[in-house]
Amino acid sequence: MTDAATTATPRSGATTGSTYRPARYPGAPLLGTQARHLVTRFSYGVTPALAAEVRAAGGAQRWFQRQLQPDAVADRAGAGLRQWWPSLDRRPEDLWERQVAEVEGGWEVMEDYARWALLRRMTSRRQVLEVMTELWENHFNVPASGDAQFTHRVSYGDTIRTHALGRFEDLLHAAVTHPAMGIFLDNAVSTAKHPNENLGRELLELHTVGRGQYDEDDVKASARILTGYRVDMWDTWAATYSPRDHWVGPVRVMGFSDANADRDGRAVVRRYLSYLAHHPATAQRVARRLAVKFVRDDPPQALVDRLARVYLDAGTEIRPVLRALVATPEFKASVGSKVRDPGEDLVATYRALRARITRVTGAKAEEQAARAVLWQVGSLGTSPFSWPRPDGQPIDSESWSSPSRVLASMDLHWTLAGGWWPKVGVAYRTPRQWLPRKKLRFDLLVDHLSQELLHRRSTATLLRACCEACVVAPGEVISADHGLVKWDFHRLLGTILDSPAHMTR
Repeated sequence: MTDAATTATPRSGATTGSTYRPARYPGAPLLGTQARHLVTRFSYGVTPALAAEVRAAGGAQRWFQRQLQPDAVADRAGAGLRQWWPSLDRRPEDLWERQVAEVEGGWEVMEDYARWALLRRMTSRRQVLEVMTELWENHFNVPASGDAQFTHRVSYGDTIRTHALGRFEDLLHAAVTHPAMGIFLDNAVSTAKHPNENLGRELLELHTVGRGQYDEDDVKASARILTGYRVDMWDTWAATYSPRDHWVGPVRVMGFSDANADRDGRAVVRRYLSYLAHHPATAQRVARRLAVKFVRDDPPQALVDRLARVYLDAGTEIRPVLRALVATPEFKASVGSKVRDPGEDLVATYRALRARITRVTGAKAEEQAARAVLWQVGSLGTSPFSWPRPDGQPIDSESWSSPSRVLASMDLHWTLAGGWWPKVGVAYRTPRQWLPRKKLRFDLLVDHLSQELLHRRSTATLLRACCEACVVAPGEVISADHGLVKWDFHRLLGTILDSPAHMTR
């Protein structure tokens, strides 16, 4: 169905021969196409409040530049969410003791960590920081599941967030030497006598230069360089550096060579990771990842090359690369070309419906929305931090474009539009609250809701879909006493949320 098709045979309840010409309801000023595109790509959905924030900042570009300095953006709501789940701030040894004593399982803490991340994305005013944190947590993937790495997994996420908009070199070092990464890829038990190659290999294959740039001898040397970072597994879970466990001797990885004569190998690790961060192949991989995430699945090589040059010229700083990316004609031409993944869909839907989630307290804790969000997103195909492999959750559109995913999203949209589940710990807008006037034509209502939910005007296609889904003619007058408002308003909201404008970013 295309916007050019403006007439159709209406279903029962609509006037025969109806013309689906979109009406225009006077609302708050909308962001222009390119401004909406920029804000949508670097947020979890444009809401009326976010649009007002963009206008107050002086436009989308100024909003974006301010977002690149997240400390300058007040975020009381986002910061306060951490208090909802006290175990997120417990020490590793305390978490382990609670699991052993069957007070609270590690899997329960990690589920709460995922819930916290989803709610941060819904509520935080630091939207660019949240988007970039998610991107890098996937790039340096450490699954939250597992009876070992969960002890340090919250700290790992905090570390990624700290460096998400800084230098890739610093991010790389912080992620690779973190105990959560060491536990997951066995570097925490790697010693001079028995080097483990897992982290040394994934560092090259996934985190930096990629396949084809190194051989097996490079992998072995990479593993030797990284020895010494230990975790007291299954006891105190203390993370330490053990000089006696560091492999000493000359090492060479691709173009990097070092005498590696010091028992304390942390300095050579820093030099090695700096070499990898500044390698042209790493620049290509970082540039391509950003282009796939924010432009399209198959970015032109010329675009990747330009971004890679900016990355190297800026000393691996991420901000200049993002500034360069949003200024490219390729970015501007990519409006609507990226499909929202399950997490983005869930978060954007809650934001669009302005459903307010409250803290889990008291009775019926299991039924409360702050807990249910994790089960909801899981029904769409995946949950935050659940990807089991080191390569991280896919960021391409194709991976999330199956028929089953679309049907699951439609079910989610209608469930939330109707306010059917969850019902506890969440406040939904009522159908009457969505009505901008006591009475108005259906085509005007569709345009009003399109502005509210999609931040764009309605189209002939959208109007026709809403008419057919709700069995209402474009000119039919809607009031609080109309059957649509009394019984079927979820059909209208759900149809708008099922549109490509909401399913893409």
